[in-house]
Amino acid sequence: MITTENLSKKYGSQTVLNIESLQIPKGQSFGLVGNNGAGKTTFFSLLLDLIQPTSGHIISNDIQVNKSEGWKPFTSSFIDESFLIGYLTPEEYFYFIGDLRGRNKADVDTLLSNFEDFFHGEILGQKKYLRDLSKGNQKKAGIVASFIGNPEVVILDEPFANLDPTTQIRLKGIIKELAEKNEVTVLVSSHDLIHVTEVCERIVVLNKGEIVKDIQTSAETLKELEAFFAG
Repeated sequence: MITTENLSKKYGSQTVLNIESLQIPKGQSFGLVGNNGAGKTTFFSLLLDLIQPTSGHIISNDIQVNKSEGWKPFTSSFIDESFLIGYLTPEEYFYFIGDLRGRNKADVDTLLSNFEDFFHGEILGQKKYLRDLSKGNQKKAGIVASFIGNPEVVILDEPFANLDPTTQIRLKGIIKELAEKNEVTVLVSSHDLIHVTEVCERIVVLNKGEIVKDIQTSAETLKELEAFFAG
């Protein structure tokens, strides 16, 4: 589904990402972990063609992302609050995204009805602009908006941050269901080793822009990750 070849990103003389080869198959729940500055957000930004690679490329479903926009119809993401439109209400934002993805209001309403527990009565019908919501509720809105249009690839950067424990648990269930039942390729970055271990079937560790571990998740994975970062 997603193939990375000889990918690098440099700013001046500093190399912030250098991945020789990485393959992510369709329907995999894929976790990306690393300390600040490890290259996680850089990788996602390259995958979304938000920045240009210094060398190499990423191919998603046979489409080179920095050469064609053909990947956009089947790819969705929520990286941070800058993806939102602050002067819209959540409803207006959801319908706007739905329109971009060829979905009418009824389609969007049907999808939103599946996330009432996730919203916990704090998003819809509040007559608030997105900019006036808490960081956690802004994140909830952005995450659910990324599910509109039945994407084949969903990219979530630090999705568990700013969420309360109940919402974190619900989100883990949502991510697992997307990958297992709908064969959506879900890419998640997180500083929380427990969450990413529980939700991802494969975890890649980045350190100074390079892959240092590529783990199929097992009962021992959390201990392995904790030992690595503790050392």
